[in-house]
Amino acid sequence: MSSEDCQDSGSNALVPRPGTGLAETRSVLMQRVFALRQLSSDHHRGLVLARRAREKATTGPEHQARAWGAVREAFVQELEPHFQLEEQNLLPALEHAGASELVAQTLQEHRQLRTLVAKGQPRDLAAFAQTLSDHIRFEETRLFETAQRVLDEATLTALAERHAEGARRACEARLAVSGSDAQTREPVSEPRAG
Repeated sequence: MSSEDCQDSGSNALVPRPGTGLAETRSVLMQRVFALRQLSSDHHRGLVLARRAREKATTGPEHQARAWGAVREAFVQELEPHFQLEEQNLLPALEHAGASELVAQTLQEHRQLRTLVAKGQPRDLAAFAQTLSDHIRFEETRLFETAQRVLDEATLTALAERHAEGARRACEARLAVSGSDAQTREPVSEPRAG
């Protein structure tokens, strides 16, 4: 993993068109205010993870087991930090602005995904893929759209600053983990001449 993996990928998010399955989804661009761009960028990576999980759900048990391990790792490295950024910053602001039903739904879906990853099995890849893609669709089309509409510029600016700091810390943690993984791997030994 390089530091480039932690860069904001742009101002637009790719989200599934409502009513279609993720595999056959055409992407649509949704304009995002600066404060929500990194969260939307995370959603794109989440959709890629969901697509891969859905593809691996139809493979053999060995492939499913490896894929489930990758899902669990991605959840810890990417989705959980994303959830925490939302829960610590965006959701309290939306709650204060009166969007309590959307906040409650977001929190319930976060709990559902956490439970699925913690207690699930490789056979749950398809359920994970569907749950994650539905959650991302909800956040992009309802939660973020509401945030852009009801939060004032000062609140959005403060959110952007907190999100940037949180994303920076999460990225540093991922880089530290990937660096320590490289240090703990056994070196490949040269074949002995014999």
